Amino acid sequence: TLQDVGPPGAGVDTPGLSKDPSKKDVPAEDIDIDMGAPETEKAAVAIQSQFRKFQKKKQAVKS
Repeated sequence: TLQDVGPPGAGVDTPGLSKDPSKKDVPAEDIDIDMGAPETEKAAVAIQSQFRKFQKKKQAVKS
């Protein structure tokens, strides 16, 4: 389902941390990421690999 897509913990109710509707979402701060760093490239490859597995699984369920 579409609810399964998103960052880890998104949409999951955490005990003791209820969301107060009167509070506004704080905008994410800008982070400078070195896209050429070896750690960044390694992380990108890992994320892409997991995404491909997810897409493959999604296609298998659909057909």
